[in-house]
Amino acid sequence: MTTPGMNWYDLLPDNRESTIETATMTPFPKHEKPMRPREFAEHRIVTAILDGTYPPGAPLPGERDLAEALGITRPTLRETLQRLSREGWIRIHHGKPSVVNDYWQHGGLSLLGTLATYGEFLPNGFIDHLLEVRLTLLPEVAGLAMTRSPGALDNHLTQAEALEDKAEIYGAFDWGLQICMTRGSGNPIFPLILNDFTAIYRTMGHRYFTMPRARLASAAYYRDLRRQLKRGREAVEQSVRRAMAESIDIWQQLKQKDKGKY
Repeated sequence: MTTPGMNWYDLLPDNRESTIETATMTPFPKHEKPMRPREFAEHRIVTAILDGTYPPGAPLPGERDLAEALGITRPTLRETLQRLSREGWIRIHHGKPSVVNDYWQHGGLSLLGTLATYGEFLPNGFIDHLLEVRLTLLPEVAGLAMTRSPGALDNHLTQAEALEDKAEIYGAFDWGLQICMTRGSGNPIFPLILNDFTAIYRTMGHRYFTMPRARLASAAYYRDLRRQLKRGREAVEQSVRRAMAESIDIWQQLKQKDKGKY
């Protein structure tokens, strides 16, 4: 169990089709909008930035032209641009077109959360960087959870013994374990950071666990981690660190299989 009233299997995908359309090569094409106007505008602008249509330093079309191309009102566009500016995607110049930022240099956690929802447009190497961050942070988070909420961790890991050998099952269980760790750490910032990556994990985590090696390695990791709970915080942190390092190696193998994708 991760929290009262919540089970890891609640995290299994429901397989509903996404309403987000794939970007085309034409900047801001007019078409039927499946989202609210503000969401639609953000989606089109962000994907145009991520796919290189508007690279860092490039000006966006003027407000009138951009609103017309997106099929939205100018007040809605201004609201969208203000939000993207706050996140660090663009710089707004009054009386002039907005300019695209180098979002890696000007963005923050809110931008990272937005970026994580655009899995098909992620910059090359994004997952590699994300896994490196996880390797750095998760052992410490697990150590805190072991100290402050050992029962929650043990209860969750007990369920690993009966996992069905399917990618979606492992993906849901593994994500539930990370939720359990962040919530059990006692630091409310860690769950906020993790929550931003739910969408991308559902996609990339499932792809990762389609590899038999990934499922075997994770099953061994869950067994080892449960044993280390009895040995103390340092042992738990070492177990998590080893598993996170191995997951990077497995991910590199997957990238080679998929010819460098992701």
